[in-house]
Amino acid sequence: MSLHVACHDQRVPTTDAPDNARATSSRATAIPLAAYSRSGVLEGVLYGHAVILDPAGNVSQSWGSTTELFFPRSSNKIAQATAMSRLGLQLPQHLQALTGASHSGEAFHIEGVREILNSVNLTPAALQTPSEFPLDRVERDACIARGEEPAPILMNCSGKHAGMLATCVINGWDVDTYLELNHPMQQAIKTELASMASADIDVIGTDGCGAPVMALTLPALARLSQNAVLSESGTPARTVADAFRTHPEYVGGTRRDVTHFMQRIPGLLAKDGAEGVYTASFADGRAIALKMEDGSDRGRNAAMAGILVSMGVGPELVKEYLDQPLLGGGRVVGSVYPLI
Repeated sequence: MSLHVACHDQRVPTTDAPDNARATSSRATAIPLAAYSRSGVLEGVLYGHAVILDPAGNVSQSWGSTTELFFPRSSNKIAQATAMSRLGLQLPQHLQALTGASHSGEAFHIEGVREILNSVNLTPAALQTPSEFPLDRVERDACIARGEEPAPILMNCSGKHAGMLATCVINGWDVDTYLELNHPMQQAIKTELASMASADIDVIGTDGCGAPVMALTLPALARLSQNAVLSESGTPARTVADAFRTHPEYVGGTRRDVTHFMQRIPGLLAKDGAEGVYTASFADGRAIALKMEDGSDRGRNAAMAGILVSMGVGPELVKEYLDQPLLGGGRVVGSVYPLI
């Protein structure tokens, strides 16, 4: 999970060649967090790292490495949305949630992105997200069936980008360069992330959406979600946490595990991230962060479900992620399940 990247305080071009030096011996510290079986035979094991913090912010349990840096990807959106709120972005609660979303591309998500842009007299043409189909397979297939093409507004980070653009307009900042690391928007996000995670931000790369992505350790990522739920009511961080928890369907989508976890577990704040990342915090301040080595969704949501149950969540609330069907010939012949 280590990142030995010579990219301090600068954006890394997406055309960079692979850096094999990043795969260091720390990878050997990963442990089995989930597995999958087929026809009664163990077919594979999914390795990763995870941490649980107590309400005081101390590590109460861990698996694998807790000291190596990694890119939390979209799990950092809790801090990104908080920075926007702190800078004056005030939206209806469902749209506030969308500014920190990795949305599925359902119709209400796309309409919400348009609403955010319209609030500051911008159009989707201002978005600098890459042109993609919706993240959700059902929505993607529907787009293709309608003859639609990939578009920036359909990309799962378009809500975040719309929020950043709206924040720029509110503050009189340039909207054409909002993704540059030296832009006031990105500098504010860096400051917010460092504060909420209680961490120095020394390693910065480029996320899949084109925005800067800042590396943390697992305990630092867990502190990020923990600080959001423990912040006083009305503060920017709590505003975002409450928006997520009140409108979880805007954070993910109707068919997404991150949404299901927040809908079913009272007071839980959760945010998934690409390449097998997850963070969550209970209302009492207990917090979780994990990173799967293979970057898979099935390992990520299985491991998170297992950790949630180990912390007292009723198995019936997350049952489909504790025993995810594995198909063979269109029939269920095995499952994906947590090892925690």
